Order: sequence, then C-alpha cells, then structure tokens
Amino acid sequence: MENLTTITVIHLLGFQDIQRVKLLVFFVFSMVYCVTIGGNLLIIVVVSYSKNLHSPMFFFLTQLSVSDIILATDILPNILHAVVVKDNIISFTDCMTQFYFFDVSETADCLLLTVMCYDRYLAICRPLHYMYIMNHQFCLRMVMASWTMSASVVLIHTLTITKLNFCGPNTIDHFFCDLDPILQLSCSDITVVEIEVTMLSALLVVIPFFIIIISYVYIIFTILQIPSITGRQKAFSTCSSHLLVVSMYYGTLLCVYLVPNKKTSRNITKFLSLLYTVVTPLMNPIVYSLRNKDLQNVLKKVISGLYNVLGFI
Repeated sequence: MENLTTITVIHLLGFQDIQRVKLLVFFVFSMVYCVTIGGNLLIIVVVSYSKNLHSPMFFFLTQLSVSDIILATDILPNILHAVVVKDNIISFTDCMTQFYFFDVSETADCLLLTVMCYDRYLAICRPLHYMYIMNHQFCLRMVMASWTMSASVVLIHTLTITKLNFCGPNTIDHFFCDLDPILQLSCSDITVVEIEVTMLSALLVVIPFFIIIISYVYIIFTILQIPSITGRQKAFSTCSSHLLVVSMYYGTLLCVYLVPNKKTSRNITKFLSLLYTVVTPLMNPIVYSLRNKDLQNVLKKVISGLYNVLGFI
C-alpha cells in the first residue's frame, strides 16, 4: 500500500488577477473591514447604553453584530494578507480554525435571524402575548441556545473533517478555507462527512429558512388586514430591515451552495462568497441604521455628543 503524505500547509490562491490594482483592492478591503468592525461595534455600544433601545429586537441585533464581527475578523485579515503576499500559505491547523469560526458565525446568523423573525411575528401577529413571551429570560435563553448549538455542532463537524486523510494536492482556489475546497484535498472517503453536512444543513439552515418564510406569510397576511394605510406602513416598517437582511443573507447562500460548482466558474463562486462573507456583515448595521428611526435618533444623539466633546477639546 502506498504511503500517504499528510499535508501540513495549504496554498490559498485567492485573487490572482489583481496584481495591477492590488493597492486599490487592499485599500478597499481595509476600509470595508474598518467600517464593518466600527459599524457593528457602534450598534452594540449604542444599544447597550441607551435605555430606549432595551428591547428584544435590539438585543438580538447586538448578537447579530457580534456574529458579523467574528465573521469579518475571520475572513478579511486573510484577504488583506493574500492581496499583499503573492504566495499565500496557511497551515492546515489555521485553515481548519478559520473554517470553524466561519461556520460558527454563519450558523449563528441562521439561528439568530430565525429568533428575530419570531420576535417580529409575535409583535405583529400576537401583540397581546408579546410582553409575556418575549421577556428578558426568554431572550437570553434563545441567544445562549443559538450560540451554544452553533459552537458545539460545528465543533463536532470540524473534528469529523480533521479525521480524514489529506494527502494533496495542497492548493485551494479560493480566498478562504470553505468546506468544499477543503474536502477536495482529502484522499479519504468523504461520504460520512457529506451525509453529516446534509443533515446539519437541513437542521440549522433549511428548517430555519422555512420557519422564516412561513412566519412572514403570517406577518404579511396580518399586515394586509390592518384597515389604515398608516397602520400597515408602520407595521411593515418594524420588520422591513430584518426582511432585507434575511433576503441578502439567504439569497447569496442559496446561489453559492445550491448551484453546482462544476457548472459555475470559480471566479463567480468567489464573487458570491464575497457577498455573504464580506458585504453582508458590512451592510447589516447600515440597513438597520437607515431603516430604524429609534436607532437613528440615538445615533444622532451620540454623534452630536461626540461632536460637542471634540469641539470643546
């Protein structure tokens, strides 16, 4: 039997056609990273210190911001490194670590968006039961359950992958360590992993997605029954931000993972991957800030206060 050589380092090809504009690309991704971290941190700080925003919806929003910070920090620094360094090499351990935190943040996003949808469903369809169900303990339990389930399930899944034999080639034509490129490096039978991925995806991605769809069917039906136009507009405005974020998030995921990779060029796959790993964490705080008047008012007060302090100094 031929000896198998276990790979210890992985070459990430990243973006190979940007050498002429790499300084511009580096600047753009640097700005995206700074705005993403700054915007999500601002959401967390503003919601934490403003009593007017101490509601379940904004509490869940802070957790979504935490997930976005984890995802951006996991992906963007590696992209910046790949832009600067021509031969981007990452150890196999670091690759699996990056995959773990990427998968945790993506799974947490699915669960948190589902919990946020349930919050909107109760607020619009069951307003009399809202305060009774959506108390502080329930919200805290939902958040802890989302993070615990994401971290533990992804850990089991990651450990299963590490038990495979990886004997080369050690090149990944991507800008980060995603599941499919990692499995392509394995010389073991990956049937068990594929079955596990299918089951976990159904449990943590597909089922939450259908729960969100069914909830919004009830939400839209309830809104249409409101007699006044002003009432319908006010009710829809309370869930429009969440609906837009869900559309961006699941839209890109479906494009990347449901379209067969063999029929899709690698450049298109990379572009779609950028949408949910880079663009979505950037857009989430912007969407909620632009479409929520309560958050806008608090942000204006914070910015005005900082301006006065800086002007005084």
